[in-house]
Amino acid sequence: MRISKQSILRGAASLLCAGALCMGVTAFAGCSSGDQAVSSQSSQAAQSQTRMFTDSLGREVELPANIERICPSGHTAQQVLLTMAPDKMVGLSQTLSDDQLAIFGDRFKDYPVFGAVLGAKDDLNREAVAAADPQVIIDTGEVKNDAEESLDALQDQLGIPVVFVEAYLDDYGAAYKTLGELLGMEDRGNELSAYCDSIYEDVESTMAAIPESERVNMAYLLGENGLNAIAKTSVQGQVIDMVANNVVVVDDASGKGTGNEISLEQIAVWDPELIIFQKGSIYGTVGDDPAWQGIAAIANDNYYEVSNNPWCWMNNPPTVNQLMGMQWLPRLLYPDAFDDSIQDVTKEYYKTMYGRDLTDAELSELLEGALPK
Repeated sequence: MRISKQSILRGAASLLCAGALCMGVTAFAGCSSGDQAVSSQSSQAAQSQTRMFTDSLGREVELPANIERICPSGHTAQQVLLTMAPDKMVGLSQTLSDDQLAIFGDRFKDYPVFGAVLGAKDDLNREAVAAADPQVIIDTGEVKNDAEESLDALQDQLGIPVVFVEAYLDDYGAAYKTLGELLGMEDRGNELSAYCDSIYEDVESTMAAIPESERVNMAYLLGENGLNAIAKTSVQGQVIDMVANNVVVVDDASGKGTGNEISLEQIAVWDPELIIFQKGSIYGTVGDDPAWQGIAAIANDNYYEVSNNPWCWMNNPPTVNQLMGMQWLPRLLYPDAFDDSIQDVTKEYYKTMYGRDLTDAELSELLEGALPK
């Protein structure tokens, strides 16, 4: 059995006290003082093993000095943490598919699945989280109105520190820097921060040279019949709005991953010159459907399918997966504006974010339907 240094110190103090009892009241008083000194040293040692961390909401959270066990608050946080610190995760918010396991590793097959909290629904299994014994729960994404109160409540309920890291499309670099500081992984945080910043700056500067009047009129359609659309100004459509003219303009843009329900007649009115379809929609059959032949993009064979491995590149949920969409879509729309290809940036993204060197076969499968015909 391993005996700690503190146990030895306490034992020595006890022996001194026993001896002091034989030497009178004065000696006993001295023993009490020594015992207090040992206790004070133990307390100071315990305090030195924690630190205060200020999260993106300005909340001061006491954390262990060395963090090795983390838990995502939900699906968005899971995606971010799988790029940053997969080896520190004690569980998942949702099960990984076979395609996702091929990227992140079969070890995640046996990980506990906790569910999510602070999202559209709260199905977090709090008992399972407690059993996994994370040192911190990490939430990421946009700031919500009641975020501070919700995070404080969850922290009080579980007795586990909860921190929030703000993450937006235009500044994922800052999010990764914060995560690096939080997890004691500054090198990895700085690597991902620099990568994210370079992507955004490259696309932003390229698009600044393309006038609004010359940007492609397009639509992003999804759903079983292709009659759901990601609307302009929605959080799900940020990438499109950055690099194209999204023709889907509605009164109430939905922030949900399912977008807004629309009609084929409305699509015909908008008549996009290019359409991208989400996986699981009608990309494979729309070209043979007479009802769609009146749409310019379909008639001209100018429609594509966005990859969804490990998650949809464009949205759903809108998080770091959008960094791949932000590189794919403008190179599809304006290939002459970039010095590198879709294949180049895809390989770099998977290597940098997931540590995955794509084979030629894997790259071809990822980009099936996503390249100019």
